[in-house]
Amino acid sequence: MTRTLSIAVAAVALLGLSACADTDPTLRRTGIGAGGGALAGAAIGSFSGNMGMGALIGAGAGAAGGLLYDYHRRSVQRAAQTGQAR
Repeated sequence: MTRTLSIAVAAVALLGLSACADTDPTLRRTGIGAGGGALAGAAIGSFSGNMGMGALIGAGAGAAGGLLYDYHRRSVQRAAQTGQAR
């Protein structure tokens, strides 16, 4: 049962991520981080018997990581544009 549920969650997450092509980069990076974190959290949580809690914690950590990555990418982009303008 747990294996079937894990496969279903992964399939739904992949389908959801495929719709991210035309979204805002911040939203896309945060969503991808949350989805990846949820999958990893569910996989790790299944070892301890609490896949749902692992998925929630993983989604939160992944979203935070995706948002931090977005801030970094925007900072690099601004620095490159400022350097080219001078």
